[in-house]
Amino acid sequence: ILIAETVVLAGARVVVSARTYADFTPQATFDIKKCDLHKLEEGPPLQAVLSREEGLQYYRTMQTMRRMELKADQLYKQKIIRGFCHLYDGQEACAVGIEAGINLSDHLITAYRAHGYTLTRGGTVREIMAELTGRRGGIAKGKGGSMHMYTKHFYGGNGIVGAQVPLGAGVALACKYLGKNELCVCLYGDGAANQGQIFETYNMASLWKLPCIFICENNKYGMGTSVERAAASTDYYKRGDFIPGLRVDGMDVLCVREATKLAAEHCRSGKGPILMELQTYRYHGHSMSDPGVSYRTRDEIQEVRSKSDPISMLKDRMLSNNMASVEELKEIDVEVRKEIEDAAQFATTDPEPPLDDLCNHIFYNDPPMEVRGTNPWTKLKSVS
Repeated sequence: ILIAETVVLAGARVVVSARTYADFTPQATFDIKKCDLHKLEEGPPLQAVLSREEGLQYYRTMQTMRRMELKADQLYKQKIIRGFCHLYDGQEACAVGIEAGINLSDHLITAYRAHGYTLTRGGTVREIMAELTGRRGGIAKGKGGSMHMYTKHFYGGNGIVGAQVPLGAGVALACKYLGKNELCVCLYGDGAANQGQIFETYNMASLWKLPCIFICENNKYGMGTSVERAAASTDYYKRGDFIPGLRVDGMDVLCVREATKLAAEHCRSGKGPILMELQTYRYHGHSMSDPGVSYRTRDEIQEVRSKSDPISMLKDRMLSNNMASVEELKEIDVEVRKEIEDAAQFATTDPEPPLDDLCNHIFYNDPPMEVRGTNPWTKLKSVS
């Protein structure tokens, strides 16, 4: 709601735009889609309460993710970002919904589509963009790139398909061992869901009752192969067999949040692991080297964008329930764009790490040691 006030300054009449929030709805209840259940008596509620503050926060975070990925796309095409680069646009409701259902003291590990989670786990846009361009100010000091980013309680993007799942079970084992009532969220894609190591991990996690939420982000395609062509059973939420599971609308941030809350409660109460399948969609190809339209049509992508875009869905809910004004959301968009532009500027001007840094941080707390350099005659120092 905008109220224009006319103020007289030094004889000149200036129209100042003043905003009052008193007329906004502080919170509203929304109907959400029913989850499909496996070995569970009860699913998440069919209604979710959203406060105005939460809505604005989710909106800002999802917009930041979206804009950051679009900027990464641009920098990649300019050859400023090189190597592997897997973008997350379209899947923002998954990351934001999961984080809203757990605590920052809980742990999270994912595959290589990791930029969004690096942001929700405490990384800054500036650090993420600088890591993508391989600069010193990057979150892994420019040595990890797109697939290898880490923060506290976030064990990275992992480049090997499915390899993060057993690692996540190890983190969950540590949570149980230390008795801090923490859990580990362990993410993988539909392409990794057929990996043998995932089933071995299910078995161990179930036997040891580990506080682990296994989450399959099913974006319908593993690289260029549709789920129907890759999996004899596309009911990924049932794949844990003896592990309870639920299939969730991964395009609705509230749906994901409520399902994650239920899963977290399951883990914290000592019942062992639980499996979630988030049905989502990526707008870009598998990676930047994949145009993304050779195995699916532009119309298909456009239809998802127009009917179930996670950001548009949240925006429509807030506007139609008078929880925010169009101007206010536009203001957030402008701020986000500026943040992304500033980060891109930093990521293209910050220096690359010097060669002397190449072998640093290999070990956590060892005394400095000599490491063979790029040929047998050069020596580099490794400092923890």
